[in-house]
Amino acid sequence: MFFLVQSNIYLDPDHYKIFDALEELNIDYSVINIPPKAKELDFETKRNDVFVYGSVTIARLAKQNTHWFPGSFYGGNHLYKVYSGYYGENLLNTKVSVQKISEEMSWAKEEIKFIKPYDEAKVFTGRVFSEAEWQDFVFEALENPSNRITKDSLIQVSQVKKTMKEARLWIVGGQIIDAGYYKFDERVSFEEKVSEDGLAFARKMLRLFNLEEAFVMDICLTDEGWKIVEINCINSSGFYPNTNVKSIIKALNIYFSN
Repeated sequence: MFFLVQSNIYLDPDHYKIFDALEELNIDYSVINIPPKAKELDFETKRNDVFVYGSVTIARLAKQNTHWFPGSFYGGNHLYKVYSGYYGENLLNTKVSVQKISEEMSWAKEEIKFIKPYDEAKVFTGRVFSEAEWQDFVFEALENPSNRITKDSLIQVSQVKKTMKEARLWIVGGQIIDAGYYKFDERVSFEEKVSEDGLAFARKMLRLFNLEEAFVMDICLTDEGWKIVEINCINSSGFYPNTNVKSIIKALNIYFSN
């Protein structure tokens, strides 16, 4: 399989690991720099067995190259409105409200909310906002012509819930290839490897709905047990310091080459 990797990824300090993995595994690849306002990928190849990796931009634009396989998994089942119908109460945020980013929102005194994009992944990073922080964010986002946020962009809003630990799982062909924690609460002791009960929960979720041939699932431990934080597109999911990138690339190459 041939990998097309975006070079201008500035927010992921571990992005370089994919180049190390591709070199070690002797897998063919090319590097592409994508302008912020690009409408298509300026890249030509006679190969069809192409997998893209980088930002949401390359994942989104690669969908235009329908002859590439596997190409990009962007969109489709990754949307909350799709996978929430399968995972239901197993999601951390089961009750969300959806509205345009420009619409007014009611806030209680000192309230905080978790807000993220609804139908276009990562036009901004979902996180916890106070009322003042959200108002400043919306103003700056709508005034900035370089991003893809418009007054009609949809957001989903939910209550903030406490998590004890959070982990990212990389899934290929229905199998968990790599799993690693990226967040720990001070209430729990550090663990180097994701606990077996967390992995068992993820496997149960895969039996409920194996969302794509390859995707990323973030899970967390709460007072109510393990929950799914969110589902991410594997073509644009970032690595963490403990991510075994070589194992992930090897699994992708073997699975889609067969």
